Amino acid sequence: MDATHKFVCQDDLANPLASMAIQVSCILVISHFFHILLKALGQPGPIAQILAGLVLGPSGLCNIKEVKNYFLPASAAQYYEMFGFFCRILFMFLFGLEVDIAYIRRNIRVVCTIACGGASIGAIFGLVSSFFLSSHFLEKPSGKAYYVLSMMLFVAYSATPVVNRLAAELKFATSDIGRLAVSSALVTELACLLVFNFMSLCTSGKMVGNAFLILVGLVLVLVAFRYLATWLNKRINNHKYLRNPEVFLILSVLIGTSMLIELANFNSIIACFLAGVAFPKEGKTARTLLHKLTYSVHNFVLPVYFGYIGFQFDGAYFGNLTNILIVLILVLLCISSKIGGVLAVCHYLKIPLSEGFFLAFVLNLKGHADLLFIGSAGKQLFEWTPVAYNLLVMTIVISTVISGPMVAILMNKDYQLFAHTRTTVSTELEKPENELRVLGCVYGPRHVNAILSVIATLRGPQTAPIMPYLAHLIELQRKRRTNVSYHELEDNEMSDEDEYGGNDVVEIHRTVDTFTVDTSILINMIKAVSTLSGLYEDVCTAAEDLRTTIILLPFHKHQRIDGKMETGKEAVRTTNQKILRHAPSTVGIIVEKGLAGALGFSQLTRVDTVQHVATLFFGGPDDREAIAWSTRIANHTKINLTVIRFLPRESSNPRNMKVNSEKQGKDDIEVFMALSSLEMGNDIDNSFLNDFYNGYVASGKVGYVEKYTNSGAETVAALRDIGDLYTLFIVGRGGRGHSPLTTQMSDWEECPELGTVGDLLASSDFNVNGSILVVQQHRHTKKDLIDD
Repeated sequence: MDATHKFVCQDDLANPLASMAIQVSCILVISHFFHILLKALGQPGPIAQILAGLVLGPSGLCNIKEVKNYFLPASAAQYYEMFGFFCRILFMFLFGLEVDIAYIRRNIRVVCTIACGGASIGAIFGLVSSFFLSSHFLEKPSGKAYYVLSMMLFVAYSATPVVNRLAAELKFATSDIGRLAVSSALVTELACLLVFNFMSLCTSGKMVGNAFLILVGLVLVLVAFRYLATWLNKRINNHKYLRNPEVFLILSVLIGTSMLIELANFNSIIACFLAGVAFPKEGKTARTLLHKLTYSVHNFVLPVYFGYIGFQFDGAYFGNLTNILIVLILVLLCISSKIGGVLAVCHYLKIPLSEGFFLAFVLNLKGHADLLFIGSAGKQLFEWTPVAYNLLVMTIVISTVISGPMVAILMNKDYQLFAHTRTTVSTELEKPENELRVLGCVYGPRHVNAILSVIATLRGPQTAPIMPYLAHLIELQRKRRTNVSYHELEDNEMSDEDEYGGNDVVEIHRTVDTFTVDTSILINMIKAVSTLSGLYEDVCTAAEDLRTTIILLPFHKHQRIDGKMETGKEAVRTTNQKILRHAPSTVGIIVEKGLAGALGFSQLTRVDTVQHVATLFFGGPDDREAIAWSTRIANHTKINLTVIRFLPRESSNPRNMKVNSEKQGKDDIEVFMALSSLEMGNDIDNSFLNDFYNGYVASGKVGYVEKYTNSGAETVAALRDIGDLYTLFIVGRGGRGHSPLTTQMSDWEECPELGTVGDLLASSDFNVNGSILVVQQHRHTKKDLIDD
């Protein structure tokens, strides 16, 4: 008797776990198959995963009695619910780590207006439909108020995880409209969850006490996370990432806190999200969590979670005409409420109609907290009828399966809406409030300081937003020799087996962390591993996906102690040349020169001395782009910028005046600026410089000097005269045509990718004590690619 009972208990425990494991495996396999088929049609991964659950669920394979008895045992519901609980914790914490709070804060009015527009109409539709469907959904009239509120939340809700994953799959997460959609979905979800949690607290009988305990506990956990992250960042400096036990410690604190919050009748989704938002983003602790959670959540947790949503779809309920009508009405109410509400607020905000439809269908994606509204959490408030849960799950699945493909169709129909348009800084000259997205590329630790210094100067005024990315470009080595001892390996073979990059990664991370502490600029790290011949494709693809305006590249040469320029890998030069030809945005190449040591431009963030920077202007689109960069650089507190324009000698004007620079005035230094008329040269150049002069030079922010030469030799002599005065020279790559100012300067050109002037300044034979930043404006046509 005892033995039989023991066997039954073991079987009850093992069967749900075994069936869950096989179910998860089947969902992953089937969803991958559907994803291959649907990807060709432009459909996102979440739709394939939901369809995989449909195939495996009661509407598919579970129609077979033996499969149903194995996959759906009576005791399996609690296991699936617990599995969903852990999934929600992980992906909401990860989403909190990744979310761009700065964007939401800058656009809070627009984001909240769109979220309220879609949710408010949905709430009204849910309110009306609740009265008509109460006889089908409400078991007892005692909890009718909570039932009505739950229906309002159900129709108004938008699922952030589904929206976020769809945005990543379809690559609209970094577009303006995509970020607006993700942010609006987040605001909608948090608002719905707050209302639902308030309802749950009202039924607990200890509303004030539980709310206070939850608030105090959450604050303590957030503080603990901050101190824990700081301690772990300093604990082991020579490791790239945290060890698994340390990651387990952080996740254990998160899961334990979430379980305590759930016991207090408060949903833990908001708490997990806030924990991710408040978690310190700098240092290897956050990098480790992003590294480990991103892969597992995107490739395992979310596919299984979406698959389980489809798994709950039971088509047997469609045998009743009434049930079909109820589901059809609810789906139409969800879609129409989003379209009506979002289009109304888009008209108010003067957002185009096409963008309004896109936002409406994105916000109609469901399949996260709405399962809680109608599931076990909702049952604590009132009692659903047996058929209600299944019909509402079917509504969630159908709404998402309709909205996901519609989003993909709208994207394909109006591709220009999501195109990468901010490809030059000069087009954003009159819009300093726009976010500047920069992709810096490094091959090793040698290049990091210079790239980060340029990023720091491009930040512009403190109010101007910037989103910098740093890509570590790693050469994919040939198969490593295994028949030699470790000490016999070559230097370029001493990289980790598990992680490409070797010890360079540790040094790069350390430099980036120091930079973040000094400047409060958070650098988003990415990694590209490829053969050197294919690295340019990874850089260009990343720039297009991230929609960056600027790509920063290191020069392939570095300066020796004797001042000569030494060539590194020639393949790096080839990669830079390919990026210049194929880049989807403006490109800058930084050449480190000058032996000023700790006082050089590369040490900008580590010293308190003012850096003197010169922008050289000869004319053409690249030089105009260099001036546009200078408008942001001039606002840096440690930069004293001077624009030097080179003109033919016959255009000289004797009018000179002494002007005090705003920055130089602090040190009582006066500079002479030649204020000649801006009537000579190209009309576009003159107009552009005139606007720049009125906005920056006239106000004293920037110095302005004109130099007059008649030949390349005189230009070289003029450049030699100023070679020791500046720690950074900014110059356009080309696009000047056959200018007499640079005649015969290209005769000794070594590196045409730097342009005529840039190559001269970077030459070993030309003695300058400053670094050189060569700028190439984005080439829109094949004609623009011709090197003038």
